[in-house]
Amino acid sequence: MPAMAHIADSTGLAELAHREYQAGDYESAEQHCMQLWKQEPDNTGVLLLLSSIHFQCRKLDRSAYFSQLAIKQNPMLAEAYSNLGNVFKERGQLQEALDNYRHAVRLKPDFIDGYINLAAALVAAGDMEQAVQAYVTALQYNPDLYCVRSDLGNLLKALGRLDEAKACYLKAIETQPNFAVAWSNLGCVFNAQGEIWLAIHHFEKAVALDPNFLDAYINLGNVLKEARIFDRAVAAYLRALNLSPNHAVVHGNLACVYYEQGLIDLAIDTYKRAIELQPNFPDAYCNLANALKEKGKVKEAEECYNTALALCTTHADSLNNLANIKREQGNTEEAVKLYLKALEVYPEFAVAHSNLASVLQQQGKLHEALMHYKEAIRISPTFADAYSNMGNTLKEMQDIQGALQCYTRAIQINPAFADAHSNLASIHKDSGNIPEAIASYRTALKLKPDFPDAYCNLAHCLQIVCDWTEYNSRMKRLVQIVQDQLEKNRLPSVHPHHSMLYPLTHEMRKAIATRHANLCLEKINVLHKPPYVHPKTATGRLRIGYVSSDFGNHPTSHLMQSIPGLHNVENVEIFCYSLSSDDGTNFRQKIAREAEHFVDLSQIPCNGKAADKINADGIHILVNMNGYTKGARNELFALRPAPIQVMWLGYPGTSGASYMDYIITDTVTSSMDLADQYTEKLAYMPDTFFVGDHKQMFPHMSNKILLASADGTYHDNNIVLNGVNLKSIKETAEVGKLVVKCARGETTDEEGGFPGTVIYETMTLPIHSLLQTMTQNGVAHFSVSDVIIQNGVTTNQTNNKCATGEEVPSTIIISARSQYNLPEDAVVYCNFNQLYKIDPHTLDMWLEILKKVPKSVLWLLRFPAVGEANIVQTAEAVGLGSDRVIFSSVAPKEEHVRRGQLADVCLDTPLCNGHTTGMDVLWAGTPMVTLPGETLASRVASSQLTALGCPELIAVSGEDYVDIAVKLGSDRDYLRALRAKIWKARTSSPLFNCKTYAYNMEKLFWKMWKHHQAGNPPDHLAV
Repeated sequence: MPAMAHIADSTGLAELAHREYQAGDYESAEQHCMQLWKQEPDNTGVLLLLSSIHFQCRKLDRSAYFSQLAIKQNPMLAEAYSNLGNVFKERGQLQEALDNYRHAVRLKPDFIDGYINLAAALVAAGDMEQAVQAYVTALQYNPDLYCVRSDLGNLLKALGRLDEAKACYLKAIETQPNFAVAWSNLGCVFNAQGEIWLAIHHFEKAVALDPNFLDAYINLGNVLKEARIFDRAVAAYLRALNLSPNHAVVHGNLACVYYEQGLIDLAIDTYKRAIELQPNFPDAYCNLANALKEKGKVKEAEECYNTALALCTTHADSLNNLANIKREQGNTEEAVKLYLKALEVYPEFAVAHSNLASVLQQQGKLHEALMHYKEAIRISPTFADAYSNMGNTLKEMQDIQGALQCYTRAIQINPAFADAHSNLASIHKDSGNIPEAIASYRTALKLKPDFPDAYCNLAHCLQIVCDWTEYNSRMKRLVQIVQDQLEKNRLPSVHPHHSMLYPLTHEMRKAIATRHANLCLEKINVLHKPPYVHPKTATGRLRIGYVSSDFGNHPTSHLMQSIPGLHNVENVEIFCYSLSSDDGTNFRQKIAREAEHFVDLSQIPCNGKAADKINADGIHILVNMNGYTKGARNELFALRPAPIQVMWLGYPGTSGASYMDYIITDTVTSSMDLADQYTEKLAYMPDTFFVGDHKQMFPHMSNKILLASADGTYHDNNIVLNGVNLKSIKETAEVGKLVVKCARGETTDEEGGFPGTVIYETMTLPIHSLLQTMTQNGVAHFSVSDVIIQNGVTTNQTNNKCATGEEVPSTIIISARSQYNLPEDAVVYCNFNQLYKIDPHTLDMWLEILKKVPKSVLWLLRFPAVGEANIVQTAEAVGLGSDRVIFSSVAPKEEHVRRGQLADVCLDTPLCNGHTTGMDVLWAGTPMVTLPGETLASRVASSQLTALGCPELIAVSGEDYVDIAVKLGSDRDYLRALRAKIWKARTSSPLFNCKTYAYNMEKLFWKMWKHHQAGNPPDHLAV
């Protein structure tokens, strides 16, 4: 009996100890086990329980002691080896742990806990595949262990074997449908596979099964945030906070959602709560900084980024975002350092690569920028912003096709990416595809209505094609946009070169130019170049450096190509610095040959080194011929390699730059009362600042023969022959003379004050049927008495260099109104400018002129062709037939100038005059009516006409403009006299006299130098 009682007591005590162990009452469990052990020293079950109790109490040595006692009692006891393995694992002695676990499962092949413990140790040792096998073995012995199945799924998920992980979780759920952990884990797999909606469903199922499942609520909130379902994300995070009110990470995530919802103040408060709960929380500081920056609290934001970095010097997001602030503050060097630090910490940081590239692009380091954009895209192949910005870089590098591909790819990735649509539009615009540009800008604005760059560029495109729908409201909004941008010290969306087209104030135009000038200063600041030492004296000769990207087939060269060679080498030493490579034209060759020094700076892409070259040449006066036109490198001037820097000819406005001292102009173009428009001082040429090389380029137009019309009458602009030598054709028939008295003028009057005369030679030739056949069939030439006559509209078919103006035609060329469908008996008003120079008021004046001169037409260019329909539609809307406006295609340079002879009167565009085009039409002998405004661009034609000696063609008002044009169209005698005056004044006035111009320019240069040498700052001056 006593023995029986003893047995019963032992069994009860053992069960009690087990219950206490399970309940976590390890102290009581230990007391009862020790009592049992004293009664039964060989009881391995008690030893195992004591081992487990001490393990839970972190008394690892005691735990190992009892495990070893159990093994001593029973060397085949697998559970004892497993417990001993737990001790070794906890001590970090993984190999000893693994040895014990493996021995345990060898002793007891169906020991499931042994396999589970072995799997955990293998994971800790990094042997994932063996860990998977251990879990699989455990499940082979008991497939219904859904917790183990879920743990195996976690391991497979960590290995990236998502489909296998998914199968494990599904099997666990099949075994135990209410196992919330498996539902949540399955949601994680779906989220990783991009199946957002399935992930949401499974997380929601997990929290439905276990309303207190904190991690599932956090996961649900995270995936809803990613799906931008912000209201439900907020609800999930708030539920998580109900379960764990002091969970800093959840507060941080909730704040992120508030930020995305635009609830910036609430986001700031929530980030601050996260930081309060976890002061060493760099992510929260970084995100708080983002929110503060959004509120315009840049200084506080900067402090938060710095705090994040103090907590974690390698916090890549803070480094990147702080760099963004530095960049916006203009501290690009510090920004670059921070971006590089972020990339050093996290080389695969795509956003930092893209941001760094953007700054490098701004600094002009295009190849480096391109490299970082490519890295960003390699890391993140669907990074639309990087594609779009890389397109901008390629565009700047003149790789138009590459840029187009980048923008297109960005839009494929994100069809709602407004910036990419706008950038694509800019490519279309620059390529002349204006309808496509308009469509893309409109798409950008539909996606992002408040998009100043897209709006202003769309406005310019509509100006180009004369689409004046809602013109007044468009101009009003454009002016407001620019005003707002200037007030906020942002780069305006209107380019300096376009500013004269819009009703901006002079101060606004000047400020736009200044913003662009300051960009150049920012770019050169990174070079850290000390100021250059400039020449103090000019020993004998003044060194002049002309800088241009247009030494080639470009209107600027057409105007000034003879000037370098006409300078007096005893007074000046001429350097021409080309910013573009050789285009192989005679224009380039002529300038390179005739300039004393010709330097191709396109081979020196580094602005610092190019400026070094200019400075080393000892230049006294450096001349900027580009301004803000394509190909400019104003950074060279920002570096100030020369003591005096001057704007001239190529850009019709102020540079707005502190580093440009003078602008060469004249008293008509830039009268002193308009000096406030310019940041430069005014340097006045005596006649006009404008110049044209027409006398040298087109000497075959110095003379002409008038051919009789079909009715036998002669007109100076109906059918005309031009040629350097007309002797051969004159020998084929009788030559008559038509004497026309010129209108009065100081450049054409004879001595004694008598009006000058022009004698035109006339001939009657049987050419009318030939001319008709030639026009209809595009025949290149025909013969009259064995004398070859060139069809004036096919010159590019026979000699391309003559067509471009590079060579003087040696043939006799015929020009006739019939070649352009112009009526022979009508007054032909013309304008050969690009259509963007026309505004509604200008066209209204032109159409009024047509109404007042019934037998008249307006001759315009398809420049571009898309604008033709809009012009014709406007004419028809005021009752004029479509036949009253005649369009021709853009022609090669020589034909373009020569066909100007066929018009009666040129109507200039007041908004922005014909500059080169004005010279072209005046060389053709055609009067030009102009109406000057106050901008330089609107006063050039007045300067040209004043120098020509024809001030009567300069109107003082819109009404006067119309009256002058109508008088010319209605009074044939007056028109004939004025046309004769223009024809004569071409050679008797200074307008086309390049030799006199070069001489006057040298005098102006010397005056600038002497003023400077005397220690004076730049000031207005004249010769």
